[in-house]
Amino acid sequence: RLSRRCAPRASPTMRNRSQSPKKQQQKMTIDYTEVPMGATETDSTPSNDGVFPSSFRKQESVKTLFPWMRSYMFRRRLSFAAVGAAFIVVGSAVTFVMMKRHDNVPNLGGAGKFLGSSGRIAPDPNLSAAAMNGLAAMASARRKLQIATWNIAAINNNPFEYWITYDENPSYEKIMTDIEAFLEQPGEKDVPVSAVFTEEMFGQLEKRMDGVGWDNVRSYWDGDFKNRKIISGFMKDPLLGSKRLASMPDRITNTINVLGSDEPVCRPTVINMYGGDLSTLPLWWSEWERFMFDTPLSISNKGETVTQPPFKMLQPIKKAKYPDITEAEEKVSLPLQTMCGAIFDAILVYMMNTVAQPDVWQGLKKTMVENLNKQKVPHTLDILENVYGSSDIITLQEVSGSLIDQARRRALGQKFWIVAPGELDAVRDQNSVIFLSKETFPAGPSAEITPLVEASFEEGVKVPIANGDILAITATDRDGIPFVIASFHGDTNGLATKPVLSAIVKAMHSDSALITHKLIFGLDANTYEKAKPGKQQDVLEWGKHYVSYDLTSCWGDVPNPANYTTFNSRTYLQPQLNKACKKSDKRANGDVNPKDFILFGKGDFRIDRTWKDNTGEKKYIEDMAFPTLNFPSDHGILATVIEPVTPS
Repeated sequence: RLSRRCAPRASPTMRNRSQSPKKQQQKMTIDYTEVPMGATETDSTPSNDGVFPSSFRKQESVKTLFPWMRSYMFRRRLSFAAVGAAFIVVGSAVTFVMMKRHDNVPNLGGAGKFLGSSGRIAPDPNLSAAAMNGLAAMASARRKLQIATWNIAAINNNPFEYWITYDENPSYEKIMTDIEAFLEQPGEKDVPVSAVFTEEMFGQLEKRMDGVGWDNVRSYWDGDFKNRKIISGFMKDPLLGSKRLASMPDRITNTINVLGSDEPVCRPTVINMYGGDLSTLPLWWSEWERFMFDTPLSISNKGETVTQPPFKMLQPIKKAKYPDITEAEEKVSLPLQTMCGAIFDAILVYMMNTVAQPDVWQGLKKTMVENLNKQKVPHTLDILENVYGSSDIITLQEVSGSLIDQARRRALGQKFWIVAPGELDAVRDQNSVIFLSKETFPAGPSAEITPLVEASFEEGVKVPIANGDILAITATDRDGIPFVIASFHGDTNGLATKPVLSAIVKAMHSDSALITHKLIFGLDANTYEKAKPGKQQDVLEWGKHYVSYDLTSCWGDVPNPANYTTFNSRTYLQPQLNKACKKSDKRANGDVNPKDFILFGKGDFRIDRTWKDNTGEKKYIEDMAFPTLNFPSDHGILATVIEPVTPS
């Protein structure tokens, strides 16, 4: 038992069977002195020879479950293996944290959500090194990045649609509050439709519509519409609104962009840029009839030039889309909506000439049209050029083709690369655009990756976007830092905002080069302070979403729901009276929400300062409705200065 418990490991000499047993015995002089049971080693009871430490000796009466664990060499190898494994684990953890800090490895909320552990793309090591070196160079030079984002809003053809701040002319608020009172408490002014849109006018309209081959709608006139009261029976009839019998023809013919002209052609009505005389109903009617039936206009339709009068541009109202319309009304929807459109415009002219002298309201309208509509693009470009011209990156939303062309011809075009989507939205004429400073990005944009982003939406999920809403590009700055820069205009309810960010992240993590790029994302997120659950995007939930991708915003990880970037509310001079706000309810019922954001990697940059602007002077006046005559958008400008984060 003693020899079995203390048997020495065979030396190489022992393994050499060619040697004699005698020589082997001479070379193996080992002291087998046994330590008594229960005793410990001291100087008086030394260990055998250093080959077997006493700690490896076991009591005679105890049998080990695994005899091989008594081997000293096994235990020594096990110790070495444990130390090596510890080094590997610690080293891997440190490497992961460092790579994650520089966005080279997605966290659990990032690409792993889409690709799974087996589908992760390894970052290009050369580009990763270039990005880190670029950030270090930027930090060493103490260079910062100034970014601005602005939904400049498509040109609003109706100068009266939104409450504006117009302190220069007190007539504005008086007229608007009088119109509000007219519609809320019309009293004796709530006259029959036939007192405004007369029998004579309908007879002339009937003749015109019969002449173009439409079905006759006199039965609707005689049996219904002419006897309705203009406010309670027509303007405030919710069913008329849900059938789109007045709003549909207004939407199509209100303002028509024609080929070969910088200015659109407007239907004779109060609620657009029409500049003709509307001081009396007969003057209005003669111009309205001529416009609808006798004015051929050349427009672009699916890439072809089509010349036709406005009545031919009207579209049938389908019951499948608007279920409140009856089958009988659907069959005559073209002449029926034309009649209702004429009645609607007649009531507007009647109301305006009732609450104010024609020269007063028409003079006011002329000033507003000039500043809010016709000079909108020049005013916008002036602010970008004179106030935000020092920016490194500007992301814009709802940009018209005209603004893009004019910007390129101005000094802005000399200072910035002005990048538009490859597929411009020529129909709505609302596009996301990016300005890149030529000094900061000397080589300009590298590529547009919008198609890759749009291809990265979750399969089977319909995202409410249109052409021009998203623009995503790549560019490398002067320090060699590769960027993905994106601009996005969210849908009205903000339901596309989270899916679009997810698609951008997924697209970046699907490519070994893009995964090394640093994201800068300016957007109108259309988020809400008090969102309707399931119908609108809550701003705090949006914050949690971008943080899940290791991103932060110019407002930090948790945006303040009361940090508003919009303050607009509709008046009573527009087709959707269900959305109208009283003067006293502008703040409570208007669109006053935290909608605009600039996102970036929290491991790449930190905020130096952020500001918002609704004056064009780097100042924001809280509780002020806008646009104003000096500030041409219903979204404030958002700007931030960020600086690089470098490894400690």
